[in-house]
Amino acid sequence: MVATPIGNLEDITLRAARVLGEVDTVACEDTRHTLRLLNHLGVKKPLVACYAYEEEKGSARILGLLNQGKDVAYCSDAGTPGLSDPGVLAAKMAADAGHQVVPLPGATAFAALASAAGLFFKSLTFDGFPSPKPGRRRTRVAELMARDEAFVMYESPHRIVKLLADIASLDPGRPVCVGRELTKLHEELVRGSAQAVLADFKARADIKGELAVMVAGRPRVKAGSAACDDAGT
Repeated sequence: MVATPIGNLEDITLRAARVLGEVDTVACEDTRHTLRLLNHLGVKKPLVACYAYEEEKGSARILGLLNQGKDVAYCSDAGTPGLSDPGVLAAKMAADAGHQVVPLPGATAFAALASAAGLFFKSLTFDGFPSPKPGRRRTRVAELMARDEAFVMYESPHRIVKLLADIASLDPGRPVCVGRELTKLHEELVRGSAQAVLADFKARADIKGELAVMVAGRPRVKAGSAACDDAGT
């Protein structure tokens, strides 16, 4: 299971580059994305598609190759397989059949955001993409914001304002950081209170790119004292 760059192709690990050059076949979510990476590395390998909408069929193809004694590297389009991307079923089917499943760690947007957001946390929940249905999204956001731990969600450009509005409506002062186009040419980190970050994105005429949102955990309250944040101040 090979983690691949989420934008900047230089983020491929040395180990991943070596393994992609050594395996018999490369299985991937979308052959067009992975072919670009392989061309960058100067690697030529047979490709097997494992699209998200037909993950079971693609995983069966991978299992067939493994049963023939071939080594297969699996790559999702960007980031780490299984994290808001296909890959879990392929890993399970391979393991259940007695094949060795090896993780090759690397890039993932939620860890990249957490490392640069500047929000203190002891525990962090990764919740992937929220439901596009407003009621379900608001309910889930409320559940997460009631917890002590920070959380990260992904969102699309045309729904990011709605997600930020849900967060701000529950706690307008809650610290938030939005990462847009992480590791890419137009990378941007927007930090501030939920209300301020919402105002920033509402004022934009056009929002493009992939977005990840990190929200600080609920402020801790000590008996007889005012609320304190996760930094212990």
